[in-house]
Amino acid sequence: MPLQHRSRTLAAASLTVAAALALSACGFSTDSGSASGSSGSDDTSAGAPRTVKTAMGDVRVPAAPQRVVVLDSAELDSVLTLGVKPVGATHADVQSGFLNYLPKDQVAGITDVGQMMTPNLEAIAGLKPDLILTSKIRHGDKYAELSRIAPTVMTENTGYPWKENFQTHAEALDKTAEAKMVTDDYARHVADVTKALGGKEKAAATEVNMVRFVEGADIRIYGKKNYIATILADVGLGRPAVTDKAAEGFSYDVSPEKIDLADADAIFHSTYGDPKKSKETQTTGSGLWKNMDAVKNGKVFAVDDQLWIQGIGYTAADKILSELQTSLTK
Repeated sequence: MPLQHRSRTLAAASLTVAAALALSACGFSTDSGSASGSSGSDDTSAGAPRTVKTAMGDVRVPAAPQRVVVLDSAELDSVLTLGVKPVGATHADVQSGFLNYLPKDQVAGITDVGQMMTPNLEAIAGLKPDLILTSKIRHGDKYAELSRIAPTVMTENTGYPWKENFQTHAEALDKTAEAKMVTDDYARHVADVTKALGGKEKAAATEVNMVRFVEGADIRIYGKKNYIATILADVGLGRPAVTDKAAEGFSYDVSPEKIDLADADAIFHSTYGDPKKSKETQTTGSGLWKNMDAVKNGKVFAVDDQLWIQGIGYTAADKILSELQTSLTK
């Protein structure tokens, strides 16, 4: 379901959830002492702060945060997917600011609080947030400063555990009911794509590689423990043996002279940075590249790096699933 359509659905769901909570509260009002309740850590009634388990320990958050700041692209995808517009967000290292797969009307009005790895703490404080979302791997060294500004919920990592991280984000935002709608919708889309590819057996027999050309680094053949790999696995697509060589499951890095190791039934590739400086131009113009089976069979697809690699969330995944189906059913 596209983000703008899902946002309307989630808005309606939020009203339904709020109404249910209100009715529940009214039901308690006849029992003296039950309506107001205590402010203990187990109190999850409407209007009460909640405790969220994070990579930095338990964090007390408002019942329904209204002024949220997100410090990475995964968190931005999460909050927008859940129908929440943050008051502030960092930008990825791209010329367009916020990643281009996100609808312009969804990111309009969000204050840019700096580059992802170097957020402007003064700008964040100036927004008077009541919740900050990020990860320990990105900003663990800034946790003390951030937590003095507002309750800060950090996941341990980003990328591969994106589904678990999304649930943490939903819990912090008090949007667990909406999160279930999102994950159910994703599961349906995955099933539809697998069916379109000919079913589970045919999908498993189709080996797919993801290659990323990176400025200032070797070429990455993505392994099985990263964001895009989880989507390929959900669809049930096969992966070539070379992916098992990936360091910590993330990527197996090669020079242009070894690009033929990336051959598969189908190859998706993206570029981070300048095509020449990232060796994309050199590599895709080489004989090794042109002689790969995937290239000769017309099964090589250039994709948007901001969407396939940098997005990291259910809104990005929804678009990736659609592109996978379109490409692999040609």
